[in-house]
Amino acid sequence: MLTFEEKLAIAASFPELEQKNVSLGRVNFQFPESKTDKKNVIYHLHPNGNGFVYAEGIPGYPVDQKGMVNIRDYSEEDLRTLIQKSIDLLSINPNEAITIEGEAVEEVWRNEEGHTLTIILEEDMWNVYAGIYLDGTFPSYNEAKSYLMEEGFTK
Repeated sequence: MLTFEEKLAIAASFPELEQKNVSLGRVNFQFPESKTDKKNVIYHLHPNGNGFVYAEGIPGYPVDQKGMVNIRDYSEEDLRTLIQKSIDLLSINPNEAITIEGEAVEEVWRNEEGHTLTIILEEDMWNVYAGIYLDGTFPSYNEAKSYLMEEGFTK
């Protein structure tokens, strides 16, 4: 298990995060450029080594009711990976559709079992297909992406 000081140094190595000291010696690290109402990437990092990282919608991480993952026993590599994924997640505006002018937008996502789903931008809506069958329609790319991540799919 990493010490509090080691976890603090890892968190501080992300220049996009701001350290905020809170009660009982705990520390939060916020992402002020977040495109959502969530700002805390690291929540209540405690001198005893306990703490949480926001991971709502990131596949493979068991989150609590606040969307947080307990990082008490994380290795340095695992902690760095999770923090970066959290920053990446909060960097995307959930209400904005991604558009590429003049190009069709299509992405193929896979799960661990080898199944594939495809996101396609069609007439200002994001459709998810399983082969030729429509699986879902979403008003924004981020909603489609969140759905796929919740179902265990990755790009």
